[in-house]
Amino acid sequence: MRVSNRLPDGFHPNALTARLEALRQARRPFVDLTLSNPLHCGFDYPEGAIREALARPEVMRYTPDPYGARAAREAIAAWHGHGVHPDQVVLTASTSEAYSWLFKLLADPGDQVLVPTPSYPLFEWLARFEGLNTTAVPAFFQDGWHMDLQALEEARTPRTRAVVVVNPNNPTGQYLGRQEWERLAAWCGGHGLALIVDEVFHDYPLERPQDRLPSVLEDPDPPCPVMVLSGLSKIALLPQVKLGWILLRGQACAYREPLGFLADQFLSVSASAQAAAGPLLTLAPSLQQQVRGRLASNLGTLDAALPSHPALQRLPVEGGWSVLLRRPALEPDEACAVRLLDEARVLVQPGHFFDCPQEGFLVASLLGPEGDFSSGIQQLLPALARNL
Repeated sequence: MRVSNRLPDGFHPNALTARLEALRQARRPFVDLTLSNPLHCGFDYPEGAIREALARPEVMRYTPDPYGARAAREAIAAWHGHGVHPDQVVLTASTSEAYSWLFKLLADPGDQVLVPTPSYPLFEWLARFEGLNTTAVPAFFQDGWHMDLQALEEARTPRTRAVVVVNPNNPTGQYLGRQEWERLAAWCGGHGLALIVDEVFHDYPLERPQDRLPSVLEDPDPPCPVMVLSGLSKIALLPQVKLGWILLRGQACAYREPLGFLADQFLSVSASAQAAAGPLLTLAPSLQQQVRGRLASNLGTLDAALPSHPALQRLPVEGGWSVLLRRPALEPDEACAVRLLDEARVLVQPGHFFDCPQEGFLVASLLGPEGDFSSGIQQLLPALARNL
């Protein structure tokens, strides 16, 4: 059977996935410190209001607009503020689809996209599906993570078309510094590159310093095309509704018509998601308040436990749902994660899943229920410390 070379060479599970599946098949319990689906985390959803939003009369109408229903775009523009106009909003079925459309829009097969890392592992495959190449450009850590503009310059080629940035980053939690943003946008503008900025975790700051930029939308006129991505998955904790969007900023507004042409070929956003967008956004603040309380509580639990294990530390969490744990790299991260699953019955992710620059990093989610998180940390840290 022949498949496209855009797909993986094989579909064999890695060691951690294989061990996890064996535990599940054997029905052996473990604490999952990788939870990122808010629907599985015990939050109190206003289910009646959500069902009502998804059952609005507009669901029975079909008047397709390639940019998305005007009422939905108006609600999204109002949510973001910063002078965003409804005509700068393009609806998608997800942020993944948004990336796919932007890669189609900005680049030809064989072109390059730069991705500062550590970062979410999705980008390589989304770009590869469009026939593009991604180049990981490691950030450096010095009292926080910092983008390496010199490394970006060294990675740039004549076929570079865009840079992808997540603000705040997943999994490091770093927000872009204000001066860092200015330098990055100027560099992209000087080389004719577009900036794709994923801000799905924008609403979840934890330890953000004053010099960090909460949102790149604060820059009203960046010197390069900027496309900002977000969606209901994180904003309203509703990944199942499948509604994302692209915000066109500054010079990127010139791409509106070709992007609309692309969107018109798919018309992928459901009528129910578009009709519900405005009402669901009105429910988001109370849900976000629950999440922010959960994140702070779990981070406090981790901080209370770490002093008993001085060889271990957690890195600053400026925002987002994850925390990076640093340990002496006496064993590879994946082997360490497998051992922790076997010995401590706790699941965490190895840093190399996110292109961490070296061994010695594990990634845990702060989103899970407080009791589960606490018991997971109580099992995790002693098991980690035993091999140090």
